[in-house]
Amino acid sequence: MAKIIRAKRAKKSSVPSLPKKPAKKSTARKSAGTPAKASPKPAAKKLAKPKPWTAADVHEAFSRFRNANPEPKGELEHLNPYTLLVAVVLSAQATDSGVNRATRALFAVADTPQKMLALGEDTVRDYIKTIGLYRNKAKNVIALSAKLIAEFGGEVPRTRAEIETLPGAGRKTANVVLNMAFGEHTMAVDTHVFRVGNRTGLAPGNTPLEVELGLERVVPDEFMLHAHHWLILHGRYTCLARKPRCEVCLINDLCRWPEKTV
Repeated sequence: MAKIIRAKRAKKSSVPSLPKKPAKKSTARKSAGTPAKASPKPAAKKLAKPKPWTAADVHEAFSRFRNANPEPKGELEHLNPYTLLVAVVLSAQATDSGVNRATRALFAVADTPQKMLALGEDTVRDYIKTIGLYRNKAKNVIALSAKLIAEFGGEVPRTRAEIETLPGAGRKTANVVLNMAFGEHTMAVDTHVFRVGNRTGLAPGNTPLEVELGLERVVPDEFMLHAHHWLILHGRYTCLARKPRCEVCLINDLCRWPEKTV
């Protein structure tokens, strides 16, 4: 009988694994427990605080404004104290030229509170629809007209407190009306006056009221009737927000702004 020889099973050859790449040595230094101190930055030099204006400086500045423009006029067109009040209320967040374009036709048909009330809010809205926030402003114009008739005999009151009770009228509005309509020595601070007061160092302040009170303290009484007009015009046409025209500024030698270009 033939002998059955069983072949031994060959052992499976194990596939050798790829050799592992040696770990890269970290080039970063081990922390010594506390982070390395950064080299100290050189301390920034403090800008010297500008010297405040002297009384002689202020007088000189406003003398120059007066010589250049003896009778400055506000640029809002109006026919009487009432239309001036309405124009100033409409000028909030709008340009004077834009307000004038809308009010020429409006004031031709409604130059008293009685006539304005007779037009009604919808018609007033149509006249001023080219002005920003015209819907709310039309509502204020009708409401202030009604209040003037009911409480002030249809006349614009002559005190700041009373004007400020009218819808849409604030302190700046009251100051403009008192100054332009009644010749009061008030200081109306708009964005231009606020910028000029701060940039020049004439009357720095964080709020319009601070600038207003500061200007009232330093501006001589002989200039107060026209002072806010000179400052508004200076800010609107010379001391511009983005690119001030220092080279043609009447008071560039007096100005305390450290970044002026002359």
